[in-house]
Amino acid sequence: MALFNVRVYGLLFDDNNRLLVSDEFIRGMYITKLPGGGLEIGEGTRDCLQREFLEETGIEVEVLEHIYTTDFFQISAFNNKDQIISIYYKVKAEQHINIPTQTTPFNFHPDQIADPNGESEVFRWLDWNSLTEESVTLPIDKVVIRLLKQQPQLIFKTP
Repeated sequence: MALFNVRVYGLLFDDNNRLLVSDEFIRGMYITKLPGGGLEIGEGTRDCLQREFLEETGIEVEVLEHIYTTDFFQISAFNNKDQIISIYYKVKAEQHINIPTQTTPFNFHPDQIADPNGESEVFRWLDWNSLTEESVTLPIDKVVIRLLKQQPQLIFKTP
């Protein structure tokens, strides 16, 4: 039976115009994605994003403007029976961002990826000037990065 899988992601930029991304090892695959995750029954999209950010990063965020919702058919990368609907918001950290980050993609400790069925996650900042669609793995994230690069006013206020 095919299902809809609703995902909610946040675009968190720091004061240096760097975007927070998550490098993950999931089911033997290496992916770079935006922080966020799956909507649970009884949960609103903004509540979901706040919960996911807190669970994944320990950062409390304020959910700001809606940026994008999937407007094309996308099958799940992990389950070929689910259609993915992804919703993206700009978010702002409620406090100083103090999480461990890496500078090299997929900089895992060997024990983090020893189990091919295991999951691991590390965070990394991507500079706006070097950010491209190729910076992320998932098809919908690529669309969002392309949109941001074409319309930076969605993220950055212009005078």
